[in-house]
Amino acid sequence: MNSVFKALSHPVRRAVLRMLRDGPCTAGELAGAFDVSKPTMSGHFTVLKDAGLIMAEREGTTIHYRLNTSVAEDAAALLLDLAGGGKDGDTT
Repeated sequence: MNSVFKALSHPVRRAVLRMLRDGPCTAGELAGAFDVSKPTMSGHFTVLKDAGLIMAEREGTTIHYRLNTSVAEDAAALLLDLAGGGKDGDTT
């Protein structure tokens, strides 16, 4: 789970995840939305993939990315649990 929170720590990576909520995007579509170099975006994609937050599918020379909702939901559930102290109020 540490890699997930590391991935979520950067605003560009969080913005990529928000874009992918609406459905798959190509690497070019995602990169075009940010004023950063292609190698920098590639690094962000790698961090997100390594954390399991996104999945990549290659189609010829095009890479399509999509959100891995199960990992994102697990991270959100953990944060909610930490913030709320759990369902039964047990904070241990």
